[in-house]
This record gives sequence, structure tokens and C-alpha cells, in this order.
Amino acid sequence: MSITVTTWSLEQTSPADQRPAAVPEGDIRVVRAEVPSPEFSRFLYTAVGGDVRWTDRLGMTYAEWEKWLGRPGVETWVAYDRGTPAGYVELEAQEGGSVEIVYFGLIPAFRGRRIGGHLLSYGVARAWDLGERRPELGRTERVWLHTCSKDGPHAMDNYLRRGFRLFDTKTAEESDVAAPGPWPGAGV
Repeated sequence: MSITVTTWSLEQTSPADQRPAAVPEGDIRVVRAEVPSPEFSRFLYTAVGGDVRWTDRLGMTYAEWEKWLGRPGVETWVAYDRGTPAGYVELEAQEGGSVEIVYFGLIPAFRGRRIGGHLLSYGVARAWDLGERRPELGRTERVWLHTCSKDGPHAMDNYLRRGFRLFDTKTAEESDVAAPGPWPGAGV
């Protein structure tokens, strides 16, 4: 069985495009995971994407996670609510001054609490200043991402509110896979 999936690509081409969200009330902090940890990154990936069919990294080995996380210009920024991981944003520096927001999202229990807009705003700002932390990568000229019709219902609106503009739309047929949850049987 297959489903039709629409993928939208969005970008900012200047730091002036940023439209930050308000900082939510409470003890919400965003911290960079500076030590590459395949275990922690896989936890974030499955906890955030398990209910929206993120499956592309499920088959990655420990060594593949290590290699990915150790690449220059790959950064993971984690939102914490009173010390508990609530979501994350993963950045990847690319050729020509582009930085992709490769993954972004919240663990389901933290959605709808205004953390997502703040985390995205913070991640976008870190994408724009990535060259300051890693001068060998050069200055960021563009921040981009893609989202699709399998993502949460508020994803596209959040990106547009943060100042992203649509630059491409594609539609394709994909195999319809069950949402795996953060571990087999979760969320059932």
C-alpha cells in the first residue's frame, strides 16, 4: 500500500528573515549537545519522530550515527523543560554557505505548549551564527529545511511564522509504513 506525500522546501536567505517566537513561560532551556552521542541522538530521533513516521535513520548502525554526529558543522540543540528533554533541532552545514535544519520537533508530551516556536527560533539563530562557532565553514548565507504532509499539523505554520519562504514543492508516492513509536509497540 502507498500514500501520496507532499514535501515542501523552505528557506531564509538573510538573518533579517528571522521572526523569533516568544520565549515560553517556565524553565525552558535550549542547550547544545556538544559531545556526539549516538545513544542520545537516536533517543531524540525516535522520541520526536516515532509517531510521525520518521524511519530513515532507524536502520543506522552505531558507527553510522557516530560518523554523522562527528562531521564538522553537524550540531544538535536540545530543548529541556525543567531538566527533561522536550525536543531538538539538528543542523548540518553544507556547501556554499547553506545550513540545513535536518531534523526538528518535539516529543509528543511537550507539543502544544509553545516550546516548538521557541526551539525553532533558537535553532534558526544557531544556524545563522554557525560560522562564528566554526570559522572554517564560512559564513551562513542560507538556512533551509523541508517538511512534509506526514509531519505534525502545525509544522508548516511554525516555519512560515519564523520567516521561512517556500521555494519548492514535490509530490511522490511512498510506501505506507506504520508509525514505529520510540520503540516497538509504543503509543498503542
